[in-house]
Amino acid sequence: MKKKLKIAQLAPFEEKVPPAKYGGVELIIYNIIEELIKRGHKVTLFATGDSKTSAKLFPVFPKSLRSLPEISSDLKTREAYKIFGVTEIITALNKEKFDIIHNHINWRILAFSPFLKDPLVTTLHGTLNIKYQNLFFKKFSKQSYVSISKSQRKPLPNLNFIGNVYNGIDINIFSFNKKPKNYLAFLGRMSPEKGPVEAIKIAKRVKMKLIMAAKIDIVDKKYFSKQVKPLIDEKQIKFIGEIGHKKKVELLKNAKALIAPIQWEEPFGLFLIEPMACGTPVIVFDRGSAREIVKDGKTGFIVKNISEAVKAVKKINRIDRMDCRKHVEKNFTVERMVDEYEKVYYKILNKK
Repeated sequence: MKKKLKIAQLAPFEEKVPPAKYGGVELIIYNIIEELIKRGHKVTLFATGDSKTSAKLFPVFPKSLRSLPEISSDLKTREAYKIFGVTEIITALNKEKFDIIHNHINWRILAFSPFLKDPLVTTLHGTLNIKYQNLFFKKFSKQSYVSISKSQRKPLPNLNFIGNVYNGIDINIFSFNKKPKNYLAFLGRMSPEKGPVEAIKIAKRVKMKLIMAAKIDIVDKKYFSKQVKPLIDEKQIKFIGEIGHKKKVELLKNAKALIAPIQWEEPFGLFLIEPMACGTPVIVFDRGSAREIVKDGKTGFIVKNISEAVKAVKKINRIDRMDCRKHVEKNFTVERMVDEYEKVYYKILNKK
């Protein structure tokens, strides 16, 4: 029997854990921690003080940065606070002994990694094609990394990847629905890379209602007001803002399909597995991790452009909604995710 571990989990500061509404990384961290504790591991969460967790909580800041307008409204101020937070974490980590330090804060921790006395593993939650971030990844390429999809690795294939762990959700909190209503759904962020304008164009071409639930971050406000908002009539195209879990499940389980016309190399995308858990097929553009998550013709359709997406909507009734649910149950549960993370932890300790 393998020994139980003492694990530090490092969360970003933008949102609390778990997030009230939008916040995929924070939700994943919450799921990992709760399952690790169920399995007998001792976990300390380094996050904002408004987080709710079964772990020991080290409050880096009293509240999530996004909830504080004086900080969240200015990108440079936000960045300064993130650096403050990282220094707080590094100081605290070196006062205590951990078997594993699991970093979800991305590149910012790496600059301080030479000063850590305990093993560090970093899950890469974002894209790997941002130039200034890649300076850190290349400098610290021998650190231990976990990808969340194989496609995510392409920009930096020479990093020390010691595992690929797909994100997992608590399947029990997503109810299955065999008989949806006659509308399409869009979920995520109102940003160019998520393709909200393309989703609207698809809905208009098939003459179906589109309900859009999304966060508008400060960096996307101008894009939303100029490119997206003029297309929303609140009749055929309806925007319901950022929503919590209960409303999200209602939106997803009653939709004919989720439209995901992504315009970037999506590293994973919880918004792709959550509708499938409800039985709702996904129509996704062929970018990033799409082919690792959606089974083309079985749990949705992988398409190249708007015209192909229109054709996919018209044949969406061919998809067996139970196949969507079973696909998530088999591949994208919390239990499977934590099985893989345990393997990563023990692999690092065995090397040490």
